[in-house]
Amino acid sequence: MTQATDHLAVDRIGHVAVLTFARPPANHVSVDLLRDIADVLEGLDLDANCRAVVLQAEGKVFCAGADLANPQGVSGMDSIAALYEQALRLFAAELPIVAAIQGAAVGAGLGLSLVADFRVASPEARFSANFVKLGFHPGFGLTHTLPRLIGAQRASLMALTGRRIKAEEALAWGLADAIAPAADLRGAALRLAEEIAENAPLAVAATRKSLRAGLVEAFRAATQREHAQQSILRDTEDFAEGVKAVGERRAGVFVGR
Repeated sequence: MTQATDHLAVDRIGHVAVLTFARPPANHVSVDLLRDIADVLEGLDLDANCRAVVLQAEGKVFCAGADLANPQGVSGMDSIAALYEQALRLFAAELPIVAAIQGAAVGAGLGLSLVADFRVASPEARFSANFVKLGFHPGFGLTHTLPRLIGAQRASLMALTGRRIKAEEALAWGLADAIAPAADLRGAALRLAEEIAENAPLAVAATRKSLRAGLVEAFRAATQREHAQQSILRDTEDFAEGVKAVGERRAGVFVGR
């Protein structure tokens, strides 16, 4: 399917499909949102006239991650497992994806940004694997996808500190591929997608398949490991404190239990 949904708009500009999601105010991911994106991507894979995709979000942030504190959010381990099932479908999609990143791409939002082949960031963009600040274990396959992109040492720095990486540093690390002014962010992402789409589509598809060989299988294994560790940490005092602290915009006071 390529139809729009309540949280996802789909537009076509030449050979490029533009997917725009919106879950105000912070664009938290949900199982339904990822399912809708995956359904659209799988439909586009069957469309010979589509050669590339832009993934972008409404609002001031790209995605603030999963809402772990809200009972209507991604709050239980079963819903986290379901989230990863849909994320796996995103990584299995065949068309090249360019993500436009404004504001925060945090936690699962960082994971969602790494579904894309390329990221165009605004100067205000911030990338963070903030799980340890929540007393939690990284998820969304980030223990594989992040070191695959920026190297093990920088991925470890992000994962163990929860530090927010600004756009300029992200560009230097390869976490972002270009920086564009906020007013031209979507235009810059579209131009990159069009640059890809003007090439021979069979050659692009074959090349991308080789470059991403084994990624889906590695993502599946990573999320299984992550989910096992998250299941343990989910019941700790530190996790409860971490969620509370983030909600109160303060540093957590952790006790190691």
